Amino acid sequence: MSVTAVSVPTLEHVINNTPVVARGATIDVLDPSTNARIAALPIASAGFVDRAVEAAQTASRGWGRATPAERATALNAIADAIDANADRLARLESLDVGKPIQNARAEMPGISDTFRFYAAAARTTHGTASGRFAEGLHSRVEREPVGVVGLITPWNYPLLEAVWKLGPALAAGNTVVLKPSEITPLTTAALFSLMSEILPAGVANLVLGDASTGRAIVDHPGTRMVSLTGDVGTGVAVATGAAVSLKRVHLELGGKSPVVVLPDSDVETAAEFLASAGFVNSGQDCTAACRLIVHDAIYDEFVDRYQAQMKAIRVGSALDDATTMGPLVSDRQRQRAEGFVDRARSAGASILAGGRTMDRPGFFYEPTLVADVDQHSEIIQKEVFGPVVTVQRAADADQALAWANDVPYGLSASVWTNDVNEVHRFTRDLSFGTVWVNTHLWTVPEMPFGGFDGSGYGKELSGMSIEDYSRYKHVMLQER
Repeated sequence: MSVTAVSVPTLEHVINNTPVVARGATIDVLDPSTNARIAALPIASAGFVDRAVEAAQTASRGWGRATPAERATALNAIADAIDANADRLARLESLDVGKPIQNARAEMPGISDTFRFYAAAARTTHGTASGRFAEGLHSRVEREPVGVVGLITPWNYPLLEAVWKLGPALAAGNTVVLKPSEITPLTTAALFSLMSEILPAGVANLVLGDASTGRAIVDHPGTRMVSLTGDVGTGVAVATGAAVSLKRVHLELGGKSPVVVLPDSDVETAAEFLASAGFVNSGQDCTAACRLIVHDAIYDEFVDRYQAQMKAIRVGSALDDATTMGPLVSDRQRQRAEGFVDRARSAGASILAGGRTMDRPGFFYEPTLVADVDQHSEIIQKEVFGPVVTVQRAADADQALAWANDVPYGLSASVWTNDVNEVHRFTRDLSFGTVWVNTHLWTVPEMPFGGFDGSGYGKELSGMSIEDYSRYKHVMLQER
């Protein structure tokens, strides 16, 4: 075992690039691997949110009118700072989320690269048209920032999700007020400490707190847009609250990713890859390969190979270099996973592997494989967000496709086949925002990420996300 101590910073709000100490109630931040208290998180009141929004409003004019080159320079500098502090950020992320340290370290290059992508994208964004469309009149379309944007990020990928929102919002010329999850605030606080040395005062402001802090951001008349990554219930509440002031809303709300494995696929490769993709981040991933739908002709072989791969999963402390699956983020999340499995077992499902809380400190649950589940059962239709994977036996490809689409979510899916005709059919007919073929989980900054239906609307990543954080103005001039 190799466990390196982590120095945890004092958690403070950041307004106008200045740490702000708040007195009053705090929330304990826990180490999921041990249940030990590692920090105290202050709760920003509506008054603190008002100060942060005011700072962002003051900075908005200057940042919004900065040249694309100036914004790009700042974003590249933030990427450099992330690279220079990558090991510390990874260790904080691992400690805070319960994510295996090897996985946290692997995320860091992509996180800095996302800022570099938006630094480049900031210099290529343009209007849609310019010219004479009526006699004697010249028109042009100008892209403008929305203004002050409220960003609310989740606990499963706190640093990555913050960057996915900060990159396009800042590239488009907006100023921001960001609230991370109260469960996992450490890396976001560390990122804002780095950004405070780079961005003009007031461009990026951090408020720490609970759901009441998030509501204050949504309700504030000075925020013109809110971007949330979270669960469906929170998304509905944000959309409902924002509707009162007609704020723009951007929502990424999770998923229930189907994985269709057809007879002509490479079964050994699929089983090996998917046994990892199902339990990454302890299954706390909205794109986790959590819902396996396997053709009857290869079902038994696939399940045998998949279970063999599961045996190689090393469950342990997040900061142990040998760990491949850590704890869940909280006892509440562990109990959620346990409840889904217990209810499925009571309804007649077969627990092929796992299915129990682990007898050790922290919030550990065994990697679990559940079979013999009905398509309309809770464990198929609802997001578990834990180390629980279901496997269904489909009679044929048509049934597999129908089952894949028959859930309220539409974030991501994958199909495993070497039949080009099935590739075309499934990529066309799967109703999900991302469809992978013979792979799963991958994202790149150049391509959009976002879902349909119950998974929300709007796009993370790519130039499309800059459009989400922009508004367009038609300017018409009388020619002389």
